[in-house]
Amino acid sequence: MLLISISTFICIAFGVMAVYWLMFRPASATAARLRELEEPRGGLASIEHDTVANIAERIADPISRLLPPSAANAKKLQKQLMQAGFRSHSAPAIYRASQFLLMLALPAGIVLLWIAMGRPINGALIPGLFAFGAGFILPRFILNRLVASRQLKITWGLADALDLMVITMEAGLGLNAAMLKVCEELKEVHPDISKEFELANLEIRVGRERSEALRNLADRSGVDDLNSLVGMLIQADRFGTSIARAVRVYSDSLRTKRRQRAEQAAQKAAFKLLLPLGALLFPTMMIVILGPALLNISDMLGGGISNSINLR
Repeated sequence: MLLISISTFICIAFGVMAVYWLMFRPASATAARLRELEEPRGGLASIEHDTVANIAERIADPISRLLPPSAANAKKLQKQLMQAGFRSHSAPAIYRASQFLLMLALPAGIVLLWIAMGRPINGALIPGLFAFGAGFILPRFILNRLVASRQLKITWGLADALDLMVITMEAGLGLNAAMLKVCEELKEVHPDISKEFELANLEIRVGRERSEALRNLADRSGVDDLNSLVGMLIQADRFGTSIARAVRVYSDSLRTKRRQRAEQAAQKAAFKLLLPLGALLFPTMMIVILGPALLNISDMLGGGISNSINLR
């Protein structure tokens, strides 16, 4: 117990020193100058956000150097983070650092809990292994949920964006101006799709080809409907057909598809309710219906047994 207490104290002391060094170590002159230039425009909220981001990057850099990922895994992770809305270059390193820290922190917490409860430390092996696996799976599960949630928001907001694009393009605006108008009008209602259209418009304005910017738009979102829209826009632009007419036809088909999805979800609801009904409602009904009968049977059996005992 003395050795365990000394080891725990040393680990906590080194952890506090590492956190203090990461938070308060002096930055480079260039970073300090850039921070001074950004402070008047960002305010207190941007300063706090920059501080948290700097701490996360300082933690992630040594971990990513010690455990560098493969090129395929790094590309796949970068794409998933981009689809979740994290476009920073340091996002993959921060993700890997959080995963690595959780894989260490959760088993350490289990061991400390076992020590505090006064149980033998050998019994913490199995819970520690489960905590290690949970630390590896939990960041990936959260990332997948964020990607799915963002893709669902983009899917439900795409029909409104296409309707607005049809109106603006039939009024005489071009594709780039229509995308910019969608960004301005849908910024409060559908911020995710507004941001994606804004990034695509910025890529076109800086000189990138329209087809490449639209493909990047589909890759950043990962939504099948938006991917189909991008393919349709590229073909219409290449063959010189009316983009407004093509967008109107695709908008009508997308509305039909969204109605079919809603009907499918409504039909699935009845099937999904079977398990809760079977697990919660049927036992209660059985108790209410068969309970009095079972009580009468037990009273009858108990009375018969007592009468036979008295006769004897």
